[in-house]
Amino acid sequence: MNKKNIKLLLKYFAFFFLAAFLFINWADVSWIFNYRAISGIAFDFFGRGENIAKADQLVGNKAVEKEVCDSPSQIEIPKIEISAPLIFTDKENDVYGALDNGVVHFPDSAMPGEPGQTLILGHSAPLNWPKTKYDWIFSNLNKLQAGEEIFVYYNCQKITYNVQSKYFLDRGEDLPKPLTASDNVLILISCWPPGKDYKRIAVEAKAEI
Repeated sequence: MNKKNIKLLLKYFAFFFLAAFLFINWADVSWIFNYRAISGIAFDFFGRGENIAKADQLVGNKAVEKEVCDSPSQIEIPKIEISAPLIFTDKENDVYGALDNGVVHFPDSAMPGEPGQTLILGHSAPLNWPKTKYDWIFSNLNKLQAGEEIFVYYNCQKITYNVQSKYFLDRGEDLPKPLTASDNVLILISCWPPGKDYKRIAVEAKAEI
């Protein structure tokens, strides 16, 4: 067998080896082919910006137990080990971009701690997705059970919510209750299944009195 045939054989071998590797390990490496994951890694590598970096430092500090007025608004869910900045925006069109920096309060819903329904949105991502930006933050909402606690820090308050229920909605489907409901309710919403845009998962929690 001459050198030319050997090189050709090696190329075929390398191609089939790579194809087999991707097929067997697709669940672990599929994120490589997703532009959001790649852009997120680049975003983290080159820096998020001064304000986001400060928020990350504060959120990463598990000792944040005090109701400190100058701390950023944030959400904590001990059961699924979540701590993330809570972002506010006045326009629905700005929500998607804001999700890169944390979870987002849905405009026109009640503010945390006020009567009505407080809607907080967050991204979800498939298993083994790299933790870039906040693409993954609500991936484990389905693990929450009735009675478990959610903490929201806002306006010099630590508001404790207890999970009541979870349900699934079709895309574009309205919530079971209107946003003007009198109870102080928190609803966390993300795509379902994680990383797909087929349905929505909603976790409903009620504020402790």
